[in-house]
Amino acid sequence: MATDFFRTTAGGRIPAVTAAQMEEVDRIALTETGPNLFQMMENAGRNLAMAVLERLGTHRKDVIVLAGTGNNGGGGICAARHLANRGVAVTLVMSDASLLGDVASQQLAVYRQTPGKEVAPADVDQVAGHLVIDALIGYRLDGPARGSVADIMGAVDTTDAFVIALDVPSGLDATTGEPTGPFIPADLTVTVALPKTGLDTPACGLIELSDIGIPSEVYRRAGIAVPAGSFGMGYRIRITPEPPVLA
Repeated sequence: MATDFFRTTAGGRIPAVTAAQMEEVDRIALTETGPNLFQMMENAGRNLAMAVLERLGTHRKDVIVLAGTGNNGGGGICAARHLANRGVAVTLVMSDASLLGDVASQQLAVYRQTPGKEVAPADVDQVAGHLVIDALIGYRLDGPARGSVADIMGAVDTTDAFVIALDVPSGLDATTGEPTGPFIPADLTVTVALPKTGLDTPACGLIELSDIGIPSEVYRRAGIAVPAGSFGMGYRIRITPEPPVLA
């Protein structure tokens, strides 16, 4: 299913975007206005870590972070570092560290200075966690998951774990909400910048919108009308799909 708008708990109305629209937002920010990629990735990762810490409360249980090779994976790696720095037992599973871009590679280098662990994709079925972060794909899904990402999705056991997806649950089309093959259902999805039209599905669980620092001028240039002050005084807000208007 897909929806054009989401509602905040305070009654605000926020437009949803397709994958193509989100790609244009990213392009404008990265090539015309800022913030740069490291800033956005850091903001996404820190906000994701805060969502995890709120879920864990005072119980620092084991957390598994599944990270792909794109910017979504970089956000997951960043979250892993913040969690490890706060005493959480974190295990990072990278789909292929050799394919990371420069900014995500920097996030990985910093993570490796923490007590956090790393496990190869082939060994993910041997790792158990009370909470799983899904940062494998994000909104740039192009057909069914392939290679090591597909292997991880097939091997990880989320039966008894609480799953938090970064931006979009892996395996779901961000625009339509339809699975393109195997997917990882989430209990909570922390989507970034703007909600995606395809998040109107039970596979996303609860949905939070995360502010990654994109200024209003970016949305104006992209032709997207985003109300000022949507995040209020915070950096994450709970949102729900707007019910369709009945004829």
